[in-house]
Amino acid sequence: MIEGDNMQILKGYIFRMYPTKEQEALINKTIGCSRFIYNHFLDDKIKEYKETGKSKSAYYLHNH
Repeated sequence: MIEGDNMQILKGYIFRMYPTKEQEALINKTIGCSRFIYNHFLDDKIKEYKETGKSKSAYYLHNH
């Protein structure tokens, strides 16, 4: 970084994975579970908003 300059340089990396069939199955299960949990709490939040006009905060959802 040049002194006195506020410019930031960001780097990124791209990786190609070649999982085995067993690893692929585990990755798919993990993603499926994450999607299920996300959709469950999204549905909970939508229902709460329809009933009360207020939405549960991320803090509440994280701690309850």
